[in-house]
Amino acid sequence: MSKQIIVAISREYGSGGHYIADKLSESLGIQLLDRNILDKLGEKMGLDMSVHEQYDEVKKNPFMSRVVRGMSNSPEENLAEMQFDYILEKADKGESMIVVGRCADHILKGNPSLITIFITGDKDAKRKRVMKVRNMNEREAARAMLRHDRKRRAYHNNYAETKWGDSRHYDICINSSKLGLDATVELLRDYLVRRMEM
Repeated sequence: MSKQIIVAISREYGSGGHYIADKLSESLGIQLLDRNILDKLGEKMGLDMSVHEQYDEVKKNPFMSRVVRGMSNSPEENLAEMQFDYILEKADKGESMIVVGRCADHILKGNPSLITIFITGDKDAKRKRVMKVRNMNEREAARAMLRHDRKRRAYHNNYAETKWGDSRHYDICINSSKLGLDATVELLRDYLVRRMEM
């Protein structure tokens, strides 16, 4: 792919956002950055990043964090900044990528190659998907959806100027429950190809 394309996908828990991103990455032949960004950072810096997994996409605790001489003691904030720098570095090199979460819609704002997407879904459909994929009962799935979306909203709103899920700040918002995941992938792929041709 000669023209750079950067797709920033934000998603509600259970909407199939990661599945959709993975299929788009495969279909378009561009790299996917999601939780694997920790492994890539570990390779780059020669560190075992498994200890940092608990801080991935987590808002810093203001009661446990201090900044001294411009340096934060917050592992959540430090990990977020490392991820932001990594994404910015790849974008500056002209690499195409699909980034799931990690405030990519905010940190890459103004990049002419950026396309932002928000994936939502019907509550019942999301709950059924979580129950199936995570092997949870209905109550567990409902709690997981609430917990994960609350965490994602807090993380995004902490770093970004825009509000997570506010349709005014995305190029396209789509309910994956209406067409199903695979048809949603096809629709979004068509949209992205058309955008690349502009």
